[in-house]
Amino acid sequence: MSERIESTEIQQLIPHRYPFLLVDAAEDYVEGESITGLKGVTANEPFFPGHFPGNPVMPGVLMIEAMGQTGAVLMSKTLKADPSRVTIFFMGADKVKFRTPVRPGMMLRMPVVVTAARHGVFKFKGEVYADGAKAAQAEFAAKAVEHA
Repeated sequence: MSERIESTEIQQLIPHRYPFLLVDAAEDYVEGESITGLKGVTANEPFFPGHFPGNPVMPGVLMIEAMGQTGAVLMSKTLKADPSRVTIFFMGADKVKFRTPVRPGMMLRMPVVVTAARHGVFKFKGEVYADGAKAAQAEFAAKAVEHA
């Protein structure tokens, strides 16, 4: 069954915080299979003054990071990982494409699907939609690592 994950739970599942927490909520969570991250892009984002003055555009690498954080929420919840003992680390991204600019005021929907999971490593396919238009897509991987 699908499940919505609110901001307070996201902050219990992954260690990211302002200004680097790029997922406000998630929905359509299906354990071990899929999730959709949500992010409201505001004019107050810390990267807009420098990217670009007078023409604010969300950096593409931050769209990829937002997809990665969405995948980390799915992993953490699926694995029932304790964030005080386990961190989800981004491993890499392939087949990255940017399609349309993301600007202040847009709502991002980031559907992420697990394509493989083995030994604490998850592989994903993800997309970023900005107000319904595809803004980015990627395949990526992440690993759950216990703290030393």
